[in-house]
Order: sequence, then C-alpha cells, then structure tokens
Amino acid sequence: MPPNEPEDRPVPYADDPKIHHVDTRTLRGLAHPLRIRLLNALREFGSATASGLADRLGESSGATSYHLRQLAAYGFVEDDPERGKGRERWWKAVHAGNTFNTSTFTEHPDAEVRGAVGVVLHEVATTHAQELNTWLGTMREWPEEWRKAFDLSDFKLRLTPELSVELAEKIQELVNSYRDRVPEGTEGSAVVRTHLHMFPRPTD
Repeated sequence: MPPNEPEDRPVPYADDPKIHHVDTRTLRGLAHPLRIRLLNALREFGSATASGLADRLGESSGATSYHLRQLAAYGFVEDDPERGKGRERWWKAVHAGNTFNTSTFTEHPDAEVRGAVGVVLHEVATTHAQELNTWLGTMREWPEEWRKAFDLSDFKLRLTPELSVELAEKIQELVNSYRDRVPEGTEGSAVVRTHLHMFPRPTD
C-alpha cells in the first residue's frame, strides 16, 4: 500500500490511475481484515476465483465470495473477462495500490470512520509482520545471493514532524526510483518487499 497523505504535504500518486485514493465511503468497504487480505492477494498473484483465494488464504469459499462482492461494490475489484469460463467467476484488482490521508480519518468526528481506519492500519501492520516472519522462516530456501541481500534494520533519530515528513518522502522517492529497472522474468530477479515504518517514541 502506498504511503499515507498528511494534509500539509502534496498528495502522492495524485495523477496515477493505478492508485486508488481512499475516501470515507470506500474506507468502509475496505475496513475488514479478510477484504484487505483478498485485495492484497489479487494484487500480488493476479486474477483468481473465490475458491482459489479461499484455498490460498485458508478461508471458506462462501466467505471469500461474499467479501469479493463487497470489494467490487466499492470499486476495489472487478470481473476478469479474460479468465472467466462458463459459471466460473474470476476476479482481478482494479488498482495497483491504495493511498489515504491517515490524519484526516483518525481525527474524523464519526467514530465509525475512526474505527475503520484503525482496522485498515492494524491489518497493514499485521501483514508486514507476517511477510517478514515468512521470509525469516524460509530464507534458507533462497540462493545465497538473496540471503546476503536482505536487510533488517532499525534507527533512532531525533526529528521534528517536518523533518519526519521530509525523511519519509526522500525514502519513498528513492524506492520509487528503482521501479521498472528490472524487466519481469529477468533471470535471478525476484519481487522485493520494502516496508517503511516511521513513528515517534516517548523519551521518558
């Protein structure tokens, strides 16, 4: 998921049709752990059926089918006519990612909206932790070059909110500068996940 959008900074991906800008209406449609997992799976692995996603995620096909229809109602997924055959319904993600203004939602007067953004953010954090733990548990299965290439670092810096925003923007710009540098199918390449977490800590 692309970065959040504090109100006092330019909106990232504003002109990118592949990125969905979540508003209060679509936030309600996204704010369910299984829907977030379904959407992530479609974005990462491509089109799938409700039963295929159920097998991948360890859920019932009834649950995945229902929540896929809910995601479709809010514009996150749609039918994939190139894959559907007969009664078999294939789904695909409409966008490559989401972005939203976290501060606007967390300060929203409607408690339902505040609760919805909390669900989304906690599910994103859970997904990040699961992805990292999966890598740590399976890294021996990867070639030595990849085992040496991974990074697990943390830093402590004293910053102002303004400098924190500046740092996040520079990191995002650097990461984006590596997009499309390696063509799909390049021998020895892999999809690399990069997580950015930035938050203040108490000093006492």
